[in-house]
Amino acid sequence: MAIKRALITGVTGQDGSYLAEFLLEKGYEVIGMVRRSSTLNFGRIEHIQDKITIVSGDLMDQVSLIDIIEKHRPAEVYNLAAQSFVMTSWNQPVFTGEVTALGVTRVLDAIRLVDPGIRFYQASSSEMFGKVRETPQKETTPFYPRSPYGVAKVYGHWITVNYRESYDLYATSGICFNHESPRRGHEFLPRKVAIGVARIKRGLQKELRLGNMDARRDWGYAPDYVRGMWMMLQQDEPDDYVLSTGETHSVEELVDLAFRAVDLDYHDFVVQDPRFMRPAEVDLLVGDAAKAKEKMGWEPETTFKELVRLMVAAELDVIDGTL
Repeated sequence: MAIKRALITGVTGQDGSYLAEFLLEKGYEVIGMVRRSSTLNFGRIEHIQDKITIVSGDLMDQVSLIDIIEKHRPAEVYNLAAQSFVMTSWNQPVFTGEVTALGVTRVLDAIRLVDPGIRFYQASSSEMFGKVRETPQKETTPFYPRSPYGVAKVYGHWITVNYRESYDLYATSGICFNHESPRRGHEFLPRKVAIGVARIKRGLQKELRLGNMDARRDWGYAPDYVRGMWMMLQQDEPDDYVLSTGETHSVEELVDLAFRAVDLDYHDFVVQDPRFMRPAEVDLLVGDAAKAKEKMGWEPETTFKELVRLMVAAELDVIDGTL
């Protein structure tokens, strides 16, 4: 049997690194696309870098995408690259639109031009629901994004549907709710909390400054979600799926659990800071992944408590020098 080849854009990110690991374990040949830059960060894939092929490309440059697909002929393409930090999207709305929205079109069009038989996965986001129209949110819930990032993701989602219907491409969107891990970027809240708690426990800082403590999210564990991404491309027909835990937790709950994991009381250390309040907040996101469970047999395996504990433990290990 021929070895399957997969292209991952954004391979150096949290999801890209876990997906690359997962596909290697499945026997895939993995091509990882990175943007040419003077400060490439391969930290998340350092342990598997010799097992994957790194190629240079950019979602803002369609020629580079066509060249990569022509040269490597992947059977599957996972588009995980994006300007993915919500707060940054207010400061860089045009750049966010170019990469996170139009970048999807460039990948889809490259596939259409080179090999329409390629199976394509688009990383959609629960931020598309924004000011939610119904709770919980499922595949048919109307979108009402509340940030330039959310707006860009809505475009990426619908252009994927459009190419599927217009050109008969196997194009799938995974509407992923928040998924975290010790590989999450430092700017994302659960990682920021885990780092802050570990540093406070070890006496390296005295307080943790946070924004809205009442906002609620549906937080899962990233490796569970990349498994779902792969499962989507193994189905007979392309479709769109929500991936979520179906549980909602407040920022305050997250913070409380994180401090409890090191036997501390968050009230002694957390300071609310207006600088970290969003211009337009998404108050309640919670997903309904019933379709993914029914059609693919997917469900998350890691609980919220386990997720928070393992993230804090990982940061303590980093500080203590064991990682």
